[in-house]
Amino acid sequence: MSLEEFEDNVDPKTKRYILRRSIMDLGMGLIYIGVGFMILFAKKIGLNNEFVESTPGKIFAGMVMLYGLWRVYRGIKKNYLKER
Repeated sequence: MSLEEFEDNVDPKTKRYILRRSIMDLGMGLIYIGVGFMILFAKKIGLNNEFVESTPGKIFAGMVMLYGLWRVYRGIKKNYLKER
């Protein structure tokens, strides 16, 4: 069975799984991106902390935002059940 045939013959249960997983990836990705921005701009928001003002805090915020972008990409791509 080719990949195109598999995509055409997806049962409703699998479609619901893909939709649920896609929505979860998009939502979690946006949350991660928001947390990253919150850490980066914590001083402007009024959250004063030693961690958010340090270099490791900014590196962590960048990594969190990159992971959030990956989750959003994965949610848009919907490449969950395809062969690798």
